[in-house]
Amino acid sequence: MPQKYRHKHTSVSLVNYHFVWIVRRRKRVLTGSIKTRLEILVHDTAINLDCQVLNLAIEPEHVHLFINCPPDMAPSQIMHRIKGASARYLRKEFPSLLKLPSMWTRA
Repeated sequence: MPQKYRHKHTSVSLVNYHFVWIVRRRKRVLTGSIKTRLEILVHDTAINLDCQVLNLAIEPEHVHLFINCPPDMAPSQIMHRIKGASARYLRKEFPSLLKLPSMWTRA
């Protein structure tokens, strides 16, 4: 499936990133309803950032995200917002995750 280029007034771009991040202490907590909710949160956050999720694979202790983003956003900004929003809502909705010192690792 060919991807579409982003056309602006003075530029044309196609920026894709592959991100992988893990749960703190590699706890196997991304299963069942937590996994389903995380998938929804990642897609919603990507839409708010004007990004498009190309592929998302959630394993019990880590996440793979292949995403298309505008060129004016740094990869660190993208991950900061996705990880921050998902951790905040997951820990609020699933109290069992409050046992972890934080949801995601810093890497």
